[in-house]
Amino acid sequence: MIPRYAPKDVAALFSDENRFDTMLEVEILAAEALAEQGVLPAADVAQLRKRRPLIDAAFVVEVDEREQITNHDTAAFVDIVQAKIGMPEGAWIHYGLTSSDVVDTALCHTLARAMDIVITEATALRDALTDRAVESINLPITGRTHGMHAEPTTYGAKFSLFALQVNRDIERAKRAREAIAVGKLSGAVGTYSNIDPAVEEYVCRALGLEPVPATQVIARDRHAELLYACASLGTSMEQFALEVRLLARSEVGEAEEPFTKGQKGSSAMPHKRNPVLSERLCGLARVLRGYLQAGLEDVALWHERDISHSSVERVVLPDALQLTVYMLRKATGLAEGLVLHPERALENLTVGSLGLVFSQSVLLALVESGMSRDDGYRIVQACARQAIEDRRNFREIVENNESVTLSSDALARAFDAERLLAHRGRFIDALAWRS
Repeated sequence: MIPRYAPKDVAALFSDENRFDTMLEVEILAAEALAEQGVLPAADVAQLRKRRPLIDAAFVVEVDEREQITNHDTAAFVDIVQAKIGMPEGAWIHYGLTSSDVVDTALCHTLARAMDIVITEATALRDALTDRAVESINLPITGRTHGMHAEPTTYGAKFSLFALQVNRDIERAKRAREAIAVGKLSGAVGTYSNIDPAVEEYVCRALGLEPVPATQVIARDRHAELLYACASLGTSMEQFALEVRLLARSEVGEAEEPFTKGQKGSSAMPHKRNPVLSERLCGLARVLRGYLQAGLEDVALWHERDISHSSVERVVLPDALQLTVYMLRKATGLAEGLVLHPERALENLTVGSLGLVFSQSVLLALVESGMSRDDGYRIVQACARQAIEDRRNFREIVENNESVTLSSDALARAFDAERLLAHRGRFIDALAWRS
């Protein structure tokens, strides 16, 4: 991931230093389990942890240089570790294991830790949206379908629905975290031919992972599920960001991104405050969905394993986790700082819409008065078209239409926005996680 979109805490998890350090921990734990079984000499194994080399940038360089000879990164890693620990004790590193035992288990441990950060940040976004929902539930705004004025809703209803969607994403992320928090140390094709299942149990328990049956590699549908959880979060953030972009348009003006002191909206036109953060979130969501496609392609491998997934995962898994966390933190800031313009929203709802948002209410009032639905529909449709063409208030045209015989009370009820929004509290009631 390019530094621009790489949060330091997540990037550190996917650094070569952390990757090799986690792999080394798997190696030493496996040796300790074998020593408990009496397979390896306990005194020798005790030296492995005592002489555990420091995994730093210099160590990474040594492994890289060794890989130029071995043309196998795990073999190069094992060679360097054994050399630093020394013989004969170092010979017990990687005893009875295959590369995927170490690499897959270490990777799953790292992915589980990264998902913990994702879940934390997604919860922060959900809570920010929840707070905005509560504070703005009584602020009316024009609802739009197909981009056209529909009926009144409220800012709070919008925020609430976004919060509910992110909450569903959190549940998906938790399931993906559970699915990826697994390990395997079962040998070349997963049959435990040279290592006892108890070793797998020991190592996984120490790392907080669940041992699972596998071929030579852990099944990649687990990794695809994780990428789906990230892509789903990205799409939810895109939906929120797209709403911000639409409401921020000059002719709408019902919301705008926070604009900090010294910020510039356009290099050429000083008046502009472009929704650049929202546009960035929409763009990056496309990247996350691309990673999911790559992850799905990795599920089907030849027989007990091939290595076609490896090169893909070195790119898409670190990038997806870093990008998801980056987007979540930016989206939370957007939710917290979004500037609402309820006065403009009310103006658009009442004056800008010409009152057409009440057309269904008038139709229903006509039906209640005894008129057929089709006759009522045609009358209201004609009144609405006249209002649009003449740029006149819809209520005035309805009241002057000879076919409309509604009482003044019935008309007042039909054009009462508060009546239409009487059940807005249900949106807040649905936010079950609120304390």
